[in-house]
Amino acid sequence: MFRILLIVLGLSMAQPVLADTRVPQSQAEISLGFAPLVKSAAPAVVNIYAKIVTKGYDSPFAGDPFFRNFFQGFGTPRQRVQNSLGSGVILSADGIVVSNYHVVAEASEIRVVTTDRKEYDAKVVLADKDADLAVLQLQDAQGLPFLKLRNSDRVEVGELVLAIGNPFGVGQTVSSGIVSGLARTGGASGGGLGYFIQTDAPINPGNSGGALIDVNGDLIGINSRILTRSGGSNGIGFAIPANLVAQFMRQAQEGNDRFERPWAGMGGQSVDADLAHSLGLDMPEGIVISDLHPDSPFAKAGFKVGDVITRVDGLPVNSPPEMIFRMTVTGIGETASFTRVRDGKAKEIEVTMIAAPDSPASDPVTLGDKTMLPGLSVALANPAVVARLGLPLSTEGVVVTDAGPFGARAGLQPGDVILTINDEAITRTRDVKKALTDTGRWLTMELERRGQKLNLRIRL
Repeated sequence: MFRILLIVLGLSMAQPVLADTRVPQSQAEISLGFAPLVKSAAPAVVNIYAKIVTKGYDSPFAGDPFFRNFFQGFGTPRQRVQNSLGSGVILSADGIVVSNYHVVAEASEIRVVTTDRKEYDAKVVLADKDADLAVLQLQDAQGLPFLKLRNSDRVEVGELVLAIGNPFGVGQTVSSGIVSGLARTGGASGGGLGYFIQTDAPINPGNSGGALIDVNGDLIGINSRILTRSGGSNGIGFAIPANLVAQFMRQAQEGNDRFERPWAGMGGQSVDADLAHSLGLDMPEGIVISDLHPDSPFAKAGFKVGDVITRVDGLPVNSPPEMIFRMTVTGIGETASFTRVRDGKAKEIEVTMIAAPDSPASDPVTLGDKTMLPGLSVALANPAVVARLGLPLSTEGVVVTDAGPFGARAGLQPGDVILTINDEAITRTRDVKKALTDTGRWLTMELERRGQKLNLRIRL
């Protein structure tokens, strides 16, 4: 009995074992906690405060549910200040930060706060609404902690991940989970198309632009969206893959002020079961080409309408957004291998990624103050214009690229093809300027919008 007591006392007097501060290397170590990992990665995740100034009107009808719809834009002009809160990730020691486009869009002032409470002014150097990504440069920053980008194509379903951000503005918060899905396209809240890593790590408002990291502390994605009905996390979150973030970094460092995607010059659709049967495929997979521009790099590589593309660089593609993503992360000027299936036979074909050709010349024109619709911008449709506006490949003629303040009020939209003005045919951009320089009380325009003919009658 006495001997047993000594053993117990001996154990109680032993020195405490200090925790190992290295990144967990095994499942057993991971189960002990993520503290070392968070300690190393969290300083590279920042809070972003964006000030957005919007124009509004103080209208006496604003509170009336009926008349407010008839008097929009009526009343005293007034500027309103909105504050946006989000997160960002430092990717270089000199202060390059990546966040979501919707966090900093239209911001007049951006402040970035690090975990050690240092504040920096920031400016947007590259942003893209469709990708929902923005690259910021912190002013007078140096020696900052940053995260390394991991090849997101090697991420697997079931991997443990951490989401770091500032949900609901409560301060930096860490949540854990797993990768619950890959190659998710669309379906996330906020609209728009995308290509995402899905995770069940809780992501809430304010987490946008934060980091999704693996157990080695490498960045695998930028937290972007959630699928929810209540506004809070339901365990389905979406992150923009790190490979796309790498392309944004590359173009920002090259001095681009607008993100450029490779041009496919084709239209296509996913192959379902019925289509697979008609094409003689063993299973529904890939994308069937339904339209092909003669200047498309795929046309020059020998592809034809009716061909099926099943893989890009050995990775499966089953929807147009997936293929656009694969092309985008390859980058303009680089070459990718596409698996083409024709007559039941598969073949690997190399295709070089190119930007949409800006030829023939688009001859852009913006109308001045002495015209009927000041600020209206038009251009001749060419592959670059068509790609930028997301129009069908077959679009021809003079296209509205910016409606301007007066054109927008009149009902014009970017992408509208102007056919006639006051019954005069419009075939060149200078025709628009000439037709809208003549004064008159009435203006009639015939337009084509997404394949439909429209007529506008405007009283000036």
